[in-house]
Amino acid sequence: MDDDRPEVLLTGLLFYDLVLTGLGGPPRPGEEIWTAGMGCGPGGIANLAVAASRFGLRTSLATVFGDDFYGAHCHEVLAGQEGVDLGLSRVADGWHTPVTVALAQGQDRALVTHGQEPPYSQDTLMGDPPDALTALVHLEAEPRAWLAKAAANGTRIYADVGWDPTERWSTELLDQLSLCHAFLPNETEAMAYTRTDSAVAALGTLSDLVPVAVVTRGADGAVAVDQTTGEFAEVPALDIDVLDATGAGDVFGASFVAASLGGWPLEERLRFAVLAAGLSVGHHGGALAAPGWYGVDRWWRSLRDPALRRAHGFLADRIPADVGPPVRYAPVTPPAPRH
Repeated sequence: MDDDRPEVLLTGLLFYDLVLTGLGGPPRPGEEIWTAGMGCGPGGIANLAVAASRFGLRTSLATVFGDDFYGAHCHEVLAGQEGVDLGLSRVADGWHTPVTVALAQGQDRALVTHGQEPPYSQDTLMGDPPDALTALVHLEAEPRAWLAKAAANGTRIYADVGWDPTERWSTELLDQLSLCHAFLPNETEAMAYTRTDSAVAALGTLSDLVPVAVVTRGADGAVAVDQTTGEFAEVPALDIDVLDATGAGDVFGASFVAASLGGWPLEERLRFAVLAAGLSVGHHGGALAAPGWYGVDRWWRSLRDPALRRAHGFLADRIPADVGPPVRYAPVTPPAPRH
């Protein structure tokens, strides 16, 4: 076995994210409103890449960067700052990196995006995929050829899915789960695709289709079944003030993969992923809000609540001795207070 092979393989669309926080309400046509804060940084598939890399995983990303300021900035952050391998990525001449403005309000956010389809498809970028331990993928209505190749290589596929703008929720998409080791939708998506009326019922249906099924429930935590071990787990969310929920689901997925590669029991994997996602919503943006081992260690060392310390006691044996340098969060205006 090649010990230098990627631990996490990723491909998808990259965005430059501009996140506005502290809105009293959404703007009306013709109205100008001022926000209390602003952050910027890479988004989209970068959310997963940074979250995985900050947990020390060898992360390989295949994406397209525009030959503009936004693309150059995202490239430097991912490769130079975060240590993500971009050997499978390309810079496209004359193509504009997609830009998303996120309006964060309360527990959620609204997105406004400008961009076009990239000039290189996922299958073109991947070619014959490298022999990776895992791949984190976003299932789409049209199956990607590289996915079957990666599964045939022995790569374990961890998949999620997004909102269906047609709201048809075609069950044909679930056919792709035959290639997957794990499926991690949120409860709205899970119930829609399985035609069920609760997260637990959706989990039961999905557990017949994939070895590991996880349904995230936002402020209600997450539930999961691992058919390979016979484990069931249900964990609550943390009581954390939400600044910006952008990318929290991606942080959850990357954290679950990190814990799975460590061979942790299902409840520990689920608590760890819920914790990491919870820590991410206290910062601006998606990618650069990921806590990494440094952020998890700071939270654990500062924890005084006896019930939380018992529930997360496994961290004492899981957090590595070297948690790395402090993570660099998204540049914020006004500057965040020092802690």
